[in-house]
Amino acid sequence: MRWLRTSVALAIVGAIVLVGARTPGAFSAIFAQSAGVRSADATTVDVELILAVDVSYSMDPDEQALQREGYVFALTSAEFLNALKSGIHSRIAITYFEWAGVTDQKIVVPWRLIDGAASAQGVADEIARAPYRRAYRTSISGALTFAAPLFEKSGQRGIRRVIDVSGDGTNNQGPLIVPVREETVAKGITINGLPIMLKEPQPGSIDIKDLDIYYEDCVIGGPGAFVVPIREREKFKEAARTKLVLEIAGRVPDARVVPAAAEAPRISCTIGERMWQQRWGSGIDLQ
Repeated sequence: MRWLRTSVALAIVGAIVLVGARTPGAFSAIFAQSAGVRSADATTVDVELILAVDVSYSMDPDEQALQREGYVFALTSAEFLNALKSGIHSRIAITYFEWAGVTDQKIVVPWRLIDGAASAQGVADEIARAPYRRAYRTSISGALTFAAPLFEKSGQRGIRRVIDVSGDGTNNQGPLIVPVREETVAKGITINGLPIMLKEPQPGSIDIKDLDIYYEDCVIGGPGAFVVPIREREKFKEAARTKLVLEIAGRVPDARVVPAAAEAPRISCTIGERMWQQRWGSGIDLQ
């Protein structure tokens, strides 16, 4: 047996960061930042933050409403506003988009600058007003591929760049998640996760019970990466707020240390594709 950290705390240039256990690309991003590639003197905001929100059909209308309400609540909370004020610049750039299949991404709120309560409320109102929609398939890799270039259009330069992925399923369409995750992290981007685990997987479905482990091992990565799983509806808003505050403040939750067999990963990062193949006979080659 060996001890596997799903998130490893590292102190670099006086900052503590958490990195996914299987994200070697994260280290190049950390060293690039510590070398001054994204120095505070050259930046205009504390964080460039992309909220990437799952709207696939596995998300029922109640879950969709909870997901959106969670971000609206978080953006207008006193905790978020206090974290905003504590930053070097006391402002962030933020955009919000919905995703489902590999070619299905829609920007709901374009890049906005949040520098206080009024602008935070404005972004929250934009999110709340948007019509709900649902779409087929789940492509986290497609969401990341869509998200990464958006930073070049933010009009700002952040000390950190973060993609915040929320969803209730594994990648089952498009490129495999790990290579896309590594490519994204190598650009100096942190990927955080908000796995939604409100329902027990049903027989015959392609849902998995350990979605939080999948996110930890296969989705998140980069400096300070972490996962905040949501298992109870009544705690959804609190969890969304906690994650947003951590992202804005540049902090991380305590690392979890879990025992794992040295010869076997905790979960396959192609489990979503394999389950889809087994159910629908898609002919995907995962070798």
